[in-house]
Amino acid sequence: METFVVFFLNGLSYGLLLFMLSAGLTLIFSMMGVLNFAHASFYMLGAYFAYALTGWLGFAAALVLAPLLVGALGAAFERYSLRKVHAYGHVPELLITFGLSYVVFELVRLVWGPSNVDYRVPEALSGPMFTLVNAHAQGLSMVWGSGDPALCSAASGNSCNQFPLYRGFMAIVALFMLGSLWLLLTKTRIGLVIQAALTHPEMTQSLGHNVPRVMMGVFGGGCALAGLAGVIGGNAFVTEPNMAASVGAIIFVVVVVGGMGSLAGAFVASLLIGLMQTFAVIVDVSVVTVLQSMGHPLDFEHWAYPILKITISQMAPILPYLLLVLMLILRPKGLLGTREE
Repeated sequence: METFVVFFLNGLSYGLLLFMLSAGLTLIFSMMGVLNFAHASFYMLGAYFAYALTGWLGFAAALVLAPLLVGALGAAFERYSLRKVHAYGHVPELLITFGLSYVVFELVRLVWGPSNVDYRVPEALSGPMFTLVNAHAQGLSMVWGSGDPALCSAASGNSCNQFPLYRGFMAIVALFMLGSLWLLLTKTRIGLVIQAALTHPEMTQSLGHNVPRVMMGVFGGGCALAGLAGVIGGNAFVTEPNMAASVGAIIFVVVVVGGMGSLAGAFVASLLIGLMQTFAVIVDVSVVTVLQSMGHPLDFEHWAYPILKITISQMAPILPYLLLVLMLILRPKGLLGTREE
């Protein structure tokens, strides 16, 4: 039971990190209709900026300053580059953001080198957040921190599972970001202007609001969210020049499965994919093992037998893409998508 709880919380924290990544892309698409191919590159920049700032000012300052720097770069890119091709349709937008991703990749390699950098979890956030102890006499209990070493020793006979403190920190930051984004878009004047610019840009412009500036702020804000994900995800995983390529595809899977332009859909899809991938890696079951448990003689052709031996844990990396294919076949709008293209 304690293993299930820890895996469930790990899946939630990974899903919330995916939401932080996909929220910015969803916001940009819902507002501007721009599918930003360079979104994962801003995630990478957030991680590298945080690595540089942590060595200079500390992690707390990097957590604030790195997303602001990434957001400023995103706003500048929208103002001086993307805006000039916006009137020509989606293909030029895709091409220019695709080109930006290669520029960022090469710049990162030139500045920080081709290998990974030593961006670590800060000492204050390392170690376990709590320990789940399954004692024979008392059952399942929770102890904050690592608890008494004797409680989890081999002699005690208890089974223990620890949930990392930094994973909990990731989840808290993601939930704080979700709440702040909801309050900004629904309870503030800025949010009302943003929503008005989405549905009635001409009317919003006639009321004295600078719609192009609003769009620049939205694009910069979406990039800042990606940068924030890079700050807290870069040291939890690995910070290296190929990190954008490794997460770029999964971001688009989350956005499409959740529904293009739907923040609520992106949130649900992120948690679903995070839990699915986390639990899939421990399910060592294949068609062959299931049929063997049912007493099947297994008289398959030799070409089919290796395919049927593939376990769910081996398929864990491709499960989100299988979900994407099923979603496009059964519900092309996504889980909560309502946008008409």
